[in-house]
This record gives sequence, C-alpha cells and structure tokens, in this order.
Amino acid sequence: MLFKSLRETPSDIELESHKIMIKSSLIHQAGSGIYSYLPLAWKSLRKIEQIIREEIDNVGGQELRMPVIQPKSLWDKSGRSISMGQELFNLNDRRQKPFVLAPTHEELLTSIVKEMIYSYKSLPQLIYQMQTKLRDEPRPRGGLLRVREFIMKDAYSFDLNKDGLDESYENLSNAYMNIYNRCGLEVIKIEADSGAIGGKDSHEFVAISDAGEDKIVICNNCNYSANSEKASFSKKQYTIDSNLENQEFPTPGIKTIASLCKFAKVESYQTIKAMFYNSKDELICAVIRGDYEINELKLARAIGDPNIKPASNELLKKHDIPAGSASPLGKSIKVIADDSLLKANNYIAGANKEGYHIKNVNIGEDFTASIIEDISQIPDNAQCSKCNKDLSFKKAIEVGHIFKLGTIYSEKFDANYLDINGKSKTIEMGCYGIGTGRLLAAVIEQNHDKNGPIFPKSISPYDLIISPIKYENKIIKEYSDKIYDLLKSNKFDIVLDDRKESPGVKFSDADLLGFPIRLIISEKLIEQNMIEIKLRNSEESIKIENKKLIDYLKK
Repeated sequence: MLFKSLRETPSDIELESHKIMIKSSLIHQAGSGIYSYLPLAWKSLRKIEQIIREEIDNVGGQELRMPVIQPKSLWDKSGRSISMGQELFNLNDRRQKPFVLAPTHEELLTSIVKEMIYSYKSLPQLIYQMQTKLRDEPRPRGGLLRVREFIMKDAYSFDLNKDGLDESYENLSNAYMNIYNRCGLEVIKIEADSGAIGGKDSHEFVAISDAGEDKIVICNNCNYSANSEKASFSKKQYTIDSNLENQEFPTPGIKTIASLCKFAKVESYQTIKAMFYNSKDELICAVIRGDYEINELKLARAIGDPNIKPASNELLKKHDIPAGSASPLGKSIKVIADDSLLKANNYIAGANKEGYHIKNVNIGEDFTASIIEDISQIPDNAQCSKCNKDLSFKKAIEVGHIFKLGTIYSEKFDANYLDINGKSKTIEMGCYGIGTGRLLAAVIEQNHDKNGPIFPKSISPYDLIISPIKYENKIIKEYSDKIYDLLKSNKFDIVLDDRKESPGVKFSDADLLGFPIRLIISEKLIEQNMIEIKLRNSEESIKIENKKLIDYLKK
C-alpha cells in the first residue's frame, strides 16, 4: 500500500482535515491549491462518487462526460468570460484560438441541449457528470477546501416551465440530503447568493465547523438560515411624525459617521452614509443608514454587475464629490439605496460641499433612488426578518450549491422547445454542484480525533485492517493469511499489515489511516481461538470467537 505516515506536519497548515490528509498520505501537494489524490483518498472519493451516482440516478439523472477545455466563444456568449474575472483560466492554442478551462459546464451543455431538444415531449431532462474543474483561486488554502483544481459532480436540469424547475430543484435538494446522510456528514440547507453563475434562487448545503470559511446566520426560533452574504434581517424603525425643512450647517474637519455623530450630538441611525462605486465606467452612489454597513455582494447583485469596484479619486473629482461631505443630493448620478432609509426620516447627509452637512434629508423628497432594496451587511446584534428573534452566527464549510437558473443561459443560447400548441418556449434550467474532495475534507473535519480520521464505513477507504503482532512468526502469519482469505471471500475490502513493525506503530498507523475496524491477532489469541476487535470510534476493544467473526462483521 502506497503511504507514508508523518508524525509532524508543516507549521503553516492550520485545519485539522488538512493536517490529517497530509500526515496519512491521503493527498500530496503538487503546487498551490493543486493536489494528487493518493490511493487511500482515491478509494474514498470513488465511494463518495458512487453514492452520488446512486442518488442522482434515483431522481432520473443521466451521466455523461464533457471536456474541461472549451472554446472561449461559449463563455463570451454567456458573458461569464468577463464576470468570472481572473478566476477563469484562459489559454490560446497553437493557432492562437482562445479557450478556457471550465469551472462549470452550463454553457457547453446548454449548447448541446439546444441542438438535441425541439419538443416538449423531450422534457424534462436531468444531466450530470463527474469531472475535473479548474478555478484560479487568488488564495488557495485549507487543503481540499479551497483549491485550483478539483473534482465536482455537476448536474443540470431542463424543464418545461417554472413549476417543473421547482420540482427538479426539490428532487435534487432531497437527493443531496440523502448523499450527505450516507456519507456521514451533518449539514443544513441555507439561502445563498447566486454569484457569477447567476439565477434568482440558490441554496447552499453547509457543514457546521470552526474550520469553515463561510459565515452563516441561523434563527433558532423559526429555523431561518442563510449565508451572511445573502441573509436578511429586521431593520429597526425610527421614523418620526413629519419631515422637516432642510438646514445646512458647517461641519469642519468631519470625515466619518462616528465624528459626525459626536459633533452633531445624534445617533448613527440619524445619518446617511454614502459610498461611491465604479460600475462599467459609470459612477454609482450607494446610500445606507449610518448604523449599517454596505454589503458589496448584495450591491453588485442589485446593480447586476459582479465586477463593481470602489470609485477612483479621478472619477470622484470628475463628478465633484468631496470626501467626507458627499451624498446624492443635487447629483445626476445613479443612486442605489438600502431599504433601511425607509425606516427613519430627517437624516443628516453630506451637503456635497467641503465642511458642510444638511439636516432633515429624506429619500423620495430630497433625492431619489433607482433601486431601493437590502444592500446591508448583517450586524452582530441582528434580529430575524421572519420572527424578530435574535440571530446567531456560525462558521461552516460549503459542501454543495444548487441554483434556479431560470432562462439566463437558455435565452442566451436559444435553447427553446415547441409546446403542445406549437408555440416556441424557453427552457427553464437549474444547476447543482457537489465538490467531492471538499466533501471528503468536511467529513474529516466533523469526524476525527487526535489520532486521525474516523471514517464512516460508507466512505472509508477499506472496511478493516488486520494487525498481526509479529507477523513474521510462522503460526501468526498462517493464521492471519487464513483470516485475510476468509474475509476476502466474504467480499470485505481489507488490508493486512504484514510489516515488521511494533504493535504500537501498527495500531497508530491504523488509527491515522481511519480504518473503521482493526482486527488484532496474537499467538495468545490464537491459542484461545479468539480475535480482538477494535472499533475506530470506540476506546474499548472486544474479543470474540473466531467462528463468530463473519457474523459480527456483517451486523
């Protein structure tokens, strides 16, 4: 068996799953965010893939295989060659034709479906694959949790209408929960942002873990849960009876909300915070109540531009925007407002004049916004938007993501069908992804101790290991080989540790490699016609008669 157990790991490795996978030779790093799956990890991943296949097939999935390398023109057509930014690997062939290395396959599969489906009689369809994906992560870290090359099960549904999409979405959601349960992973389903893939609705499946990069929001009262990038919350109401007249007043040297509140003797919720962004070379003013912060992901979604960035000093000067005293007042620029501004009035805002602010500013009266919606970060003391009870925050690992794409891709690729009346309709799409390596890492994060991983039987590389004490002893060798042959004939996937190592080393390595069951054979046990059984998830071991071994293991 190809492995080398390490007693120490590099000091820069922080996550337990990463440490364990390096120490137990599950993976080997080839470069930043690039890993080889060594034989033990590959056996686990194949078992995970088989569980996924069974569950996706159960809801009508059809497996295929699409190429990783794709013509860039497909991605130009969807717009994702731009929206994916630097995370999309680009290359040219020897003829200087541009290609991409795909992180997902919406474009290619939609173009295939367009050529093969013409009638409502051919729908619905659920297509999936297990395929290598590539993404140029800016900061690969955490072992298999954030990598540049990974294996993903990506599935795509094609339906007649929104009702069909809803049904496919629910079927895949249930299949995902079955997959995680069978892999021994505890997850919750949460509302999520759709990101560069697009679509209106999406959900993540996350494993609660201190190793997680995601911050999720949970209401323990009504079970509302969401990624913090997406989460809504109840915003406090401070509106007074009537709007008052504007009053300009001097605010020398005041540049921040905190200093403004102290100077004017007001609370932060009585102020308007204005932030300026560049969206496709257009100046955007985002305004929010002073007691909240802008969530740039929500803002990007509201604008429809995933590549917004803070406005440069040159762009601000061009529009005569003074730092510290800026607002949308009197400016012919696009304004996006957080809906918190509807829950108070008579705000203090910048006068767009250096060293001055204006009292009693009101949205809809003193300025207008082209979009008013939730663009705020969720604060630490937030209450649930559903039931007004306190929200809590937890770290989590994303192990799956599903999306209702709607017609985003089918419209761009003219993926249509003729309905029963001969009328052309656009196909409704969904997409559904699970990273298998990330899932394996999450299982280890949830199932380990100081000695190594505690693999659930369903995805353990092997069913058990035989650990003879002094295998070189003829009696022990013959007996161990006999037990090995017996177990193999009963379809157990096993390892026989025939090394000339001490019992301590053998037992330690068995724990480090996560074998669910360890069979211990010694000369004394042979004399007693007994075998010692040690379960990985228990501190105790038991002894049973040899003749009862198979029945015990099959329980």
